[in-house]
Amino acid sequence: MGFTQSSFSYEELAAATGGFSQDHILGQGGFGYVYLGVLPNGKETAVKCLKAGSGQGDREFQAEVEIISRVHHRHLVSLVGYCIAGDQRILVYEFVPNKTLEFHLHGKDRPTMDWPTRLKIALGSAKGLAYLHEDCHPKIIHRDIKAANILLDHNFDAKVADFGLAKLSSDNYTHVSTRVMGTFGYLAPEYAASGKLTEKSDTFSFGVMLLELITGRRPVDITGELMEDSLVDWARPLIESTLQRGDFGELVDPRLENNFDSQEMTRAIACAGACTRHSAKRRPKMSQVGRLYEDVDSCIDDI
Repeated sequence: MGFTQSSFSYEELAAATGGFSQDHILGQGGFGYVYLGVLPNGKETAVKCLKAGSGQGDREFQAEVEIISRVHHRHLVSLVGYCIAGDQRILVYEFVPNKTLEFHLHGKDRPTMDWPTRLKIALGSAKGLAYLHEDCHPKIIHRDIKAANILLDHNFDAKVADFGLAKLSSDNYTHVSTRVMGTFGYLAPEYAASGKLTEKSDTFSFGVMLLELITGRRPVDITGELMEDSLVDWARPLIESTLQRGDFGELVDPRLENNFDSQEMTRAIACAGACTRHSAKRRPKMSQVGRLYEDVDSCIDDI
């Protein structure tokens, strides 16, 4: 099958996860459970068991293995191996030890994440996405970029996870019409309306996540207390006024207590505004987003 990854037997993975015990469960997604696995060499892994016999699970498995087996980047989660045993489909990933961006940004009683850490996570995620869009052939569209799919290591370096919804996008057509599977609140308007999908849909979702990092708010306020609209609809008029006046008060997370570099924040806000433009064509490429932060001479107007 052309994989460089290891093929595991079901028995090996059962041994690694304590017989797929509840104590080893790291999380649960739409397709099944994820367990902490420890291989005989001591290496920790995340073992994702797809629901047996579900056609979705099989398709997801094939898509994930095909895509991830050829994706290698420091800001993308690596596939260590896989297992096919009867109707069992299992994926084995590197274990990323420090939970998710969602946990650290929105988790109950979590300490406030400082601005340099937030910026670092945004930049790492942007680089991972730029690699999928611009360095993979055919390009790869993630389709489910959200804070819960950004894993963090102990240095708070970001790794984009869960290519379960990723679709290969061939260069010989510009969009993939597909069943809308992304997460509400992060979906680009053209995708939610028509199922039209390009890498610019990922750019929009990244822009929503960047707004989360800037504002400390969730993409959708379930309680309705903080904002009636989605985060994007709430933030859009504030982005414009903030950039014009240079007053961050209404938009920026109050928990930061103004502890941030104002030039960095201005760039981040401009970038979030550009990424969440209604017009997909007018959104920047993810490589442009990355350059905006790394090259001090790059101009906000370039995006």
